Amino acid sequence: MGSFFSMANTKSDHSECNEVPSNETCKRQSTSSTSCEACPRLIPNLPDELSLQIIARLPRSYYLNLRLVSRKWKATIMSSRLYKVRKGLETTEEWLYLLIRVGENKVLWHALDPHSKIWQRLPIMPNVFDEEESQNGHSRFWMWNMVQGLFRQKDGSDEMPFCGCATGAVNGCLYVLGGFSKASSRCVLRYDPIQNAWKNLTCMSTGRAHCKTSMLNNKLYVVGGINQGQGGLIPLTSAEVFDPLTDTWSTVPSMPFSSIGVLPTAFLADTSKPIATGLISYKGRLYVPQSMHSWPFYANTGGEIYDAETNSWMKMPIGMGEGWPAQHAGTKLSAVVDGELYAFDPSGSKDNGRIKVYNEVEDAWKVVSGEVPVYELDDSALVPPYLLAGFHGKLHFITKDVTCDVVVLQVDLNNNLDSSPSTSSPPSQVSFNELFPGLCSESDAAVWKVVASRGFGQDEWDKLISCQVIDI
Repeated sequence: MGSFFSMANTKSDHSECNEVPSNETCKRQSTSSTSCEACPRLIPNLPDELSLQIIARLPRSYYLNLRLVSRKWKATIMSSRLYKVRKGLETTEEWLYLLIRVGENKVLWHALDPHSKIWQRLPIMPNVFDEEESQNGHSRFWMWNMVQGLFRQKDGSDEMPFCGCATGAVNGCLYVLGGFSKASSRCVLRYDPIQNAWKNLTCMSTGRAHCKTSMLNNKLYVVGGINQGQGGLIPLTSAEVFDPLTDTWSTVPSMPFSSIGVLPTAFLADTSKPIATGLISYKGRLYVPQSMHSWPFYANTGGEIYDAETNSWMKMPIGMGEGWPAQHAGTKLSAVVDGELYAFDPSGSKDNGRIKVYNEVEDAWKVVSGEVPVYELDDSALVPPYLLAGFHGKLHFITKDVTCDVVVLQVDLNNNLDSSPSTSSPPSQVSFNELFPGLCSESDAAVWKVVASRGFGQDEWDKLISCQVIDI
């Protein structure tokens, strides 16, 4: 048995596992030894219950190879029972999932195991088509050209599938929602990491692109975005919620955008539109920062908070809403780690930025790291060249280094904030200074570490689109 597990371990030393198709019919599995197929137990001479306990303690990065042992091993690896045992043993693992544009018109998902540094490419998202949406609109390419005109984005994305899609994670699964181009703006896809497969789900009630998503009470909420109307593209104030247990969508009261009424008249011109620029679950509620958009200007208008218990919206505290750091195209990306709300502020130098944390008592944003490495600050881009994520109890910053490789950085802010001890990702063998020459890995009491890095091909076109964290 020891030699068997060592065989699986040799695979984990590689930087990336090859994609395993969801309709896998692997020849290697068909050539498994007859003794493995004939054996009624997972591990000879051991009860299956004990074998399940052993398998549940193995790193999840081994599972793609272990399910090639036999049909019974494959059924066990792909069973929900195994992951219930992992949860009971507290051996669940947080993986980072990145949606990356590779080349001019290809988008791919990659998963990173922060402990083993193994990258795994997910199966390609299937093309989906919503007949109702296509009948209500014109050419999807014409629609995307309108988006380009709205945001002045011209970078070859007109042929990119799933452009403008939103992503989310709930109940251990990954979701891709809406967008333009080859994916209908109402369609919803779900990736199940246990089955390693995509599935088309019930469509949203409203077609949306560039909408915002977040998880609350094991449900997926979607707010805002843009849709095509008779007069062109229209910013949406509506919201809806998806229940993964019933595969159904329910309406949520529309965002009132209550702060618009107190703005100067100049901001209420026909060319200015209210938009939701972010969505995050924080302290049991949903927080939506908002802006008024009139190209090329974005003006903060505060934000609103949704309370699921009362099914109602309330105004966001003034300091929180007006001080929420804004970035590309007015977008406000944030992350919650150990109950603290963080945001990235790119308002520093061309190749630098700051990380801020919200202080609820003072209703103000405080700088906790004043030197964040960014090499692609381009305010004209729809897709920001960096992302924020929280896992392993630490804040992580995903960006590109001087060689255009994607880099996952971990920042330790314990010296700035009182926080409980947590298990962080082990650092990579590549040092921070190698990837970001001229920057200090320890500044403002913040310590930066390289978790992992990888190049994905055509550097000039590679773009970070979105990221999610799944714990199973």
